[in-house]
Amino acid sequence: MRPGTMDFTAAREEMVERQLRRRGIRDPRVLAAMRSIPREEFVPAEMREKAYQDEPVQIGGGQTISQPYMTALMVESLELAGGESVLEVGAGSGYHAAVLGAIAGRVISLEIQPALAALAEANLRRAGAGGDVRVICADGSLGWPEEAPYDAVSVAAAAPFVPPALLEQLKDPGRLVIPVGDLEEQDLCLVSKHAGEVRSRAITGCRFVPLRGGQGWRE
Repeated sequence: MRPGTMDFTAAREEMVERQLRRRGIRDPRVLAAMRSIPREEFVPAEMREKAYQDEPVQIGGGQTISQPYMTALMVESLELAGGESVLEVGAGSGYHAAVLGAIAGRVISLEIQPALAALAEANLRRAGAGGDVRVICADGSLGWPEEAPYDAVSVAAAAPFVPPALLEQLKDPGRLVIPVGDLEEQDLCLVSKHAGEVRSRAITGCRFVPLRGGQGWRE
């Protein structure tokens, strides 16, 4: 296929059917969001024809946009019903924030790299992402206490442990999804807080870029 000739609408629909539905993603809100959001707007121009492949895509700065299935699985695990306040850690190119914003009431998306924070903001604006989504350049491992607590927290970078700051800023009840492990392999963990009790379970194995910052991996 020649550059610029890809039918992104058809590719988006095929992604939803083959990569999401067939693997068990059932939340209609998640499926609708990923069917409507132009993922190609969140990858570099020269990588657009890879936007809907079943794999992560490099976006620069040593970072990636997650595999579509992983994005869907993380968002579905939060069990958003609409109207929630969500903290995202690791804005990247802004795609995950766009999916969250299509469902939740408000999204605060933190990105530690200034260039990526600016990229995410530009991508969200160009893609016409709906909802109340704000990108802030900050150390995401420390959360954003100014607007805490949050109904849900989504972390798109691998941590050696669940950052205490993020748990503290999570509402009770609330749900947090985060990759936890070493620098090579992690478990995608769902952490729930209810009646003062915190529980965690592994959803699946995964591999994410490292969470940098005061409560993540040090440089």
